[in-house]
Amino acid sequence: MTDRLPGFDTLAIHAGAAPDAATGARATPIYQTTSFVFDDVDHAASLFGLQAFGNIYSRIGNPTCAVLEERVAALEGGTAALAVASGHAAQMLVFHALMQPGDEFVAGTKLYGGSINQFTHSFKNFGWNVVWANPDEPSTFDAAITPKTKAIFIESIANPGGVIVDIKAIAAIAKKHRIPLIVDNTMASPYLIRPFEHGADIIVHSATKFLGGHGNSIGGVIVDGGSFNFAGDDRYPMLSKPRAEYGGMVLGETFGNFGFAIACRVLGLRDLGPALSPFNAFLILTGIETLPLRMQRHSDNALAVATHLAKHDKVAWVSYPGLPDDRYHALAKQYCPQGAGAVFTFGLKDGYEAGVKLVSNLKLFSHLANIGDTRSLVIHPASTTHRQLTDDQKTQAGAGPEVVRLSIGIEDKADLIDDLDQALADA
Repeated sequence: MTDRLPGFDTLAIHAGAAPDAATGARATPIYQTTSFVFDDVDHAASLFGLQAFGNIYSRIGNPTCAVLEERVAALEGGTAALAVASGHAAQMLVFHALMQPGDEFVAGTKLYGGSINQFTHSFKNFGWNVVWANPDEPSTFDAAITPKTKAIFIESIANPGGVIVDIKAIAAIAKKHRIPLIVDNTMASPYLIRPFEHGADIIVHSATKFLGGHGNSIGGVIVDGGSFNFAGDDRYPMLSKPRAEYGGMVLGETFGNFGFAIACRVLGLRDLGPALSPFNAFLILTGIETLPLRMQRHSDNALAVATHLAKHDKVAWVSYPGLPDDRYHALAKQYCPQGAGAVFTFGLKDGYEAGVKLVSNLKLFSHLANIGDTRSLVIHPASTTHRQLTDDQKTQAGAGPEVVRLSIGIEDKADLIDDLDQALADA
């Protein structure tokens, strides 16, 4: 190509990929192998010593997964990426590289229920402690930071309420305290929001959702923004101190602006083991090729459905930033002018029982615990994804008893509205 940088749609199809050198295959091959042959003893030694890049073992890296990593890094504008088994695995490896026992991180209260559970309970086994802040009030992040704080974690568009978070304001607080800002960009995808452009340092994705887009593969991705200087910062010894297993190498110095991604791979993925299947990587790559088309249709359909529900006599409220009177509409115009995404919540006037009945009455919508599918999906969070939370936590997370979450697919919007109307009539 010329010196012109490729556009987003072109990167979604071509980034990281090339015709297979051995066979000429145009689609990225599925390298369904555990291991890779070394050229000789010296080659093997250089790979194990991080003195050369290459393939050793599919738990650490795989050529199919490498294409996925390069593509997502390109779409997000990052320096490097790491593909792993799930979004939860991505979060675990990120914090593994940043945290020591007794450390803290600050997280926004408006998060996916599974993340709240992981942060509140599972991370305690590692001695990692979460402190909560209100993403609607960035100053609460500043107030929550202590000398033990190692990171801030937010979602760009929060699940389940579709809340837009002011990334720039929270990034300024992170930079003030010289700690990295981690943004879960699952709900937006890089088509709608590119958090690095707003001050984020690390991005995580559940690739299970919009990146893959077809509900057929679980995966996760970590993207290094290359913007945080870990080298020489004693608070982050995984990157700033010599690593005995690599001959005293300091990863933050040796690998510079992609050192964080390397640390997640060679210190986290290598030993903790949540590797992504090459077949899942292939399916997610195939999904990404249509990401721009799908995300625009998702957003357009969601706006139409949300507009209809906002006028329905059985609906108490609708939380969708694409609506002009939504409290997050101004942030939506600032951060995602092409659309506010596919996922939103609404509240039923008749509460919990009406929500349970609604999801049972729908015919076209699938009742399941996922988002980001080509198909439209529905769930009642209080009785499913968020049921492990206290009532106060449910309300804080936007999953109160009357709340129904929709993930709007790419079907005909008139059919979606008709299905909701018939289900609401019986609820």
